Amino acid sequence: MTFTVLTAEFAHESNTFSIRPTDLAAFRARLFLQGDTAVAQRADANTDIAGFMDGARLHGWETRYTISAAASPAGPVTRAAFDEIAGCIIDAAKSGPLDGIILGLHGAMVVEDHPDGEGLLLERLRAVVGPNLPIAITLDPHANVTAQMCDLAQIVISYSTYPHVDMRDTGRRAAAILHRTMTREITPRTLRVTRPMLEEANSGRTDEGPMIARHALARAHEATHGSLAVSINAGFGNADIPEIGPTVLVTYTGDERPHRSFAETLADDIWDRRQEVLNRYLTPEEAAAAALDHAGAGPLVIADYADNPGAGGYGDAPGLLSALLNAGVADTCFGPMIDPEAAAMLHTHAVGAKVTLSLGGKTDPRFGGGPIRVTGTLILLSDGHYTGDGPMIGGLPGTWGPTAVLRIGGVDVLVVTNSGQMLDLQQFRAFGIDPVAYRVVALKSQQHFRAAFEPIADRVIVCDSGALCSPDLRSLPFYRVPRPIFPLD
Repeated sequence: MTFTVLTAEFAHESNTFSIRPTDLAAFRARLFLQGDTAVAQRADANTDIAGFMDGARLHGWETRYTISAAASPAGPVTRAAFDEIAGCIIDAAKSGPLDGIILGLHGAMVVEDHPDGEGLLLERLRAVVGPNLPIAITLDPHANVTAQMCDLAQIVISYSTYPHVDMRDTGRRAAAILHRTMTREITPRTLRVTRPMLEEANSGRTDEGPMIARHALARAHEATHGSLAVSINAGFGNADIPEIGPTVLVTYTGDERPHRSFAETLADDIWDRRQEVLNRYLTPEEAAAAALDHAGAGPLVIADYADNPGAGGYGDAPGLLSALLNAGVADTCFGPMIDPEAAAMLHTHAVGAKVTLSLGGKTDPRFGGGPIRVTGTLILLSDGHYTGDGPMIGGLPGTWGPTAVLRIGGVDVLVVTNSGQMLDLQQFRAFGIDPVAYRVVALKSQQHFRAAFEPIADRVIVCDSGALCSPDLRSLPFYRVPRPIFPLD
């Protein structure tokens, strides 16, 4: 029997404290591909859709691929953008009989008038396909998984790595469980256990710390009777919504009790170890002092966690750059500095020109400070296009939009237009900056940068510039989260 399966990707991590709404243009700027075009570009890379298509080929499915849409993390998704993209998926569900649905989502999407974007999408799908059609969804482990997501999708599986390098594998796993469901071999459900926390203590790091042992236990439990998949989600703390924080999910068939007991044990461990933070967050001045003293065989990599565009940070906080310049740190590259106004202004000059301008700090100076006045030499102008070659985005195209490299003292600064975090060496190298050739590499990212940059680094340090994604969540004005909740109470 040939099964007909609807597939799509629709992902956004919504930082409700951001003043930048995520509209349709934001999706089009990062990822907005339909049908065969999406399959052609993404089905042979490390993506959810690639895993879905691996499953389709293995099992002989007929796939109805609709859309791949994702925007850089920012404020809530506008209702118009949500309706446009969700509408593509809903229309495809209406276009003929289906045996199953498999979707690559994120799990932390907030719509401007609804706190649970994924739940809203699933609700609309269920209104079309009924309560029993098998639905599988894959999630980012920074999902704020809601009860509705687990009620409306029988199969829920999150990536198991942070940095995320197992997207395709996760897609394959979800496809395998969906196929067994469509053949009626199993009747899966997904249970959810949570604790009153904004996020797991280390945001789900899997390169070191307690998540390593937790995932080992999860894989062992998956070998027990009736267990199909265990997902451990760190949550996404930059969202002021009613259902937030770490969750343990078990997709199972048969008796729920042993799986709920196991999930409770893992959730207890997350709660009991809520004070065990792995990172030491330096101030920008402390990070600059470390850079000044660095004399290792490879570069010192400094990551500004607080201004991470990958969590909705604006990417324009100038604190770390200012500290490096004030300390006289040389032989350094820095990026990205997301400043469309500065990028446009630099594009009015010729390479080699000496330019004075205001840089960074223009979006919301309350978080990370206002602009700094700098003078530098214009080294390069570009349209911003690159193709990744690292563990996370290898083979996938991307663009910073109009881009410039400005040399300020001893620091080469990548000034860009489009939002995005630094997670691949090609995001520097495509613009004449080879991180291996510098003594210091300063970048805006949280954990994801490690996949590509840790192998070239002599040492990695992290700093908190006080920007929007500061690891100190108590600095944010929460009103809608349930109370009491850690670390606010």
